[in-house]
Amino acid sequence: MRAYYKVKNVFILLQSEKKLILNTMKILVCISHVPDTTSKINFINGDTEFDTNGVQYVINPNDEFGLTRAIWFQEQQGAQVTVVTIGGPETEPTLRKALAIGANEAIRVNADPTDGFFVAKQLEAVLKAGAYDVIIAGKESLDYNGGMVPGMLSGLVGYNFVNSCIEISIDGTAVKAAREIDGGKEIIATTLPIIIGGQKGLVEEKDLRIPNMRGIMTARTKVLTVLEPVDASSETKAVRFEKPAPKSAVKLISADNLDELINLLHNEAKVI
Repeated sequence: MRAYYKVKNVFILLQSEKKLILNTMKILVCISHVPDTTSKINFINGDTEFDTNGVQYVINPNDEFGLTRAIWFQEQQGAQVTVVTIGGPETEPTLRKALAIGANEAIRVNADPTDGFFVAKQLEAVLKAGAYDVIIAGKESLDYNGGMVPGMLSGLVGYNFVNSCIEISIDGTAVKAAREIDGGKEIIATTLPIIIGGQKGLVEEKDLRIPNMRGIMTARTKVLTVLEPVDASSETKAVRFEKPAPKSAVKLISADNLDELINLLHNEAKVI
């Protein structure tokens, strides 16, 4: 009789585990490979192309907030986290860092991310192949600041979409989110599947994950899949880039020379 109950209990446990695996939430985190904000920016070929020489690349900050939130779902709710980027082999160190932070696997679509629509079409193919429940993208990348991809992707696949997202919680298929609006925030109730354009607020800067040695070593053995791009057109083209005009030299006026200060503010700066 005891043996019977032990076998029965094991059977129930296995069935429970099987159900858990089948119901695992799948999260796709979209990662942009962007220049570090401390890098010196230059353009070449008549200011039509970005000069990558000597530029250090990092995970796009808005995407890093999203990745950290996805890892929280992994730790607290058993979610499966996949990161994806569109780019060449030079982007793989960024993906490996995401794996070291805690993502389960990575995908690289082997293509130059020429514009927002092209990127959205590549992500559409990845999303449909993987049947993801939650897609977390940054609301914009800090290189070109297009801010188009999450919304375009939502339009292509017909998923619910929350932009400028600063909070998200998921219970079963129910989603509660908050987005930043002028002077406050908007609380939204919706359902899976969902795409969000995330930003700071999903987590705070102090909560961002730094890869430790164990994570770095584990990342070397995690799966990084390279996919060829699907056919898609680029709907926009950068004609030329222009850096902000350099700031003029500062003029110092003696504290006892108010007449000169007023003259300059009125006739040169034209602010009074």
